[in-house]
Amino acid sequence: MPINLANNNPEPSVEIVTGEAMAADMASKIDHTLLKPQATEEQIRQLCAEAREFNFATVCVNPTWVPLCAQLLRGSPVKVCTVIGFPLGATLPDVKAFETQRCIALGAAEVDMVINIGALKSRQRDVVAEDIAAVVSAAHALGGSVKVIIEAAYLTDEEKAEACALAKAAGADYVKTSTGFGPSGATIEDVALMRRVVGPALGVKAAGGIKTAADARAMIAAGATRIGTSAGVKIIAECQG
Repeated sequence: MPINLANNNPEPSVEIVTGEAMAADMASKIDHTLLKPQATEEQIRQLCAEAREFNFATVCVNPTWVPLCAQLLRGSPVKVCTVIGFPLGATLPDVKAFETQRCIALGAAEVDMVINIGALKSRQRDVVAEDIAAVVSAAHALGGSVKVIIEAAYLTDEEKAEACALAKAAGADYVKTSTGFGPSGATIEDVALMRRVVGPALGVKAAGGIKTAADARAMIAAGATRIGTSAGVKIIAECQG
């Protein structure tokens, strides 16, 4: 009787994740950022060219550059993200709402707003809620999404949790750690705390001081779904390697 040498119970196939695949996944989570006040048109054009090349989620720029970025990225999957009430968060809610409307009309798809930090620390919850809701209402009416920057470096853990809860209640799409202009940027502990507060429904953006692929991976492991960084090209090169 012939012996059947065929393997009737083969080992399950193992999907091999290449460096390119890891780099592409990382790129899809990066907001390629240039928010320095001295940024030039040449640098903004370079930012957009890099975003097209690596398929970053967005470019994140100051409002004055939104029309140019929208023009340069037309036809690509890369979106334009801009900042509202940046970097202090101390402008009035109706001003933030108007800035949001203008930026989306000019081509922004996402806005990162800074909360009224002083109001939060003064325990003026209604003021903070109104501030966030004004931007969320303006953005959502025009099809845009909102990330709420809590500027965690200025807050106690209790205040961080309260800010995230207010952002969630106002209908924001993400909470974000930092502007990058505060005394410090994203920490793993802050990202984990923010994720616990907002649960799975909202995105969490880690920004400020993320310079390497290891930094980005640590933030993602802690709960971040978006990374704001000016080192996107370097991070992708490290992932590819």
